[in-house]
Amino acid sequence: MPQYENPWTIPNMLSMTRIGLAPVLGYLIIEEDFNIALGVFALAGLTDLLDGFIARNWASQKSALGSALDPLADKILISILYISLTYADLIPVPLTYMIISRDVVLIAAVFYVRYRTLPTPRTLSKYFNPCYATARLKPTFISKVNTAVQLILVAASLAAPVFNYADSIYLQILWCFTAFTTAASAYSYYHYGRKTVQVIKGR
Repeated sequence: MPQYENPWTIPNMLSMTRIGLAPVLGYLIIEEDFNIALGVFALAGLTDLLDGFIARNWASQKSALGSALDPLADKILISILYISLTYADLIPVPLTYMIISRDVVLIAAVFYVRYRTLPTPRTLSKYFNPCYATARLKPTFISKVNTAVQLILVAASLAAPVFNYADSIYLQILWCFTAFTTAASAYSYYHYGRKTVQVIKGR
């Protein structure tokens, strides 16, 4: 039996806010309004810091949904940012392809875990009901590092046209480091697999 929980927590609402800000950021970048984009990106980053802080310090605000929604919000935000920054010629195509490919596989894995941990009979209404918690996801350490590095690259790339350093060698080094941590993160999920999923038993 799954655990029934309240999905309307503050961290979950902050994650939803971050998802909502993602297309706004994409539009601003495509329109080359980098000054405002930097401000909106800072706001998105603040929601990420706050939802983690609140979930860690208030037990009533921690949820199984949040363990999936927080990284999902990060992946949606990062995917849209990398696609739009690549469109603006600020991030190379191969790096964006690598990041998007990894995230698509991970998101598909999350949906598969949801399906496998749902008790029978499995129905669409039960599958998409956020009140039914069936598993908690635990990201690997290198995955957390990779998310931080990817966001640092986004911030640096957004600031590049504002402060005129788009051709900096340091930015290119950051591209390489981001590619390395992305590959390492993908391997960590492949290697540890089941250890990143905690199935919730009914109470």
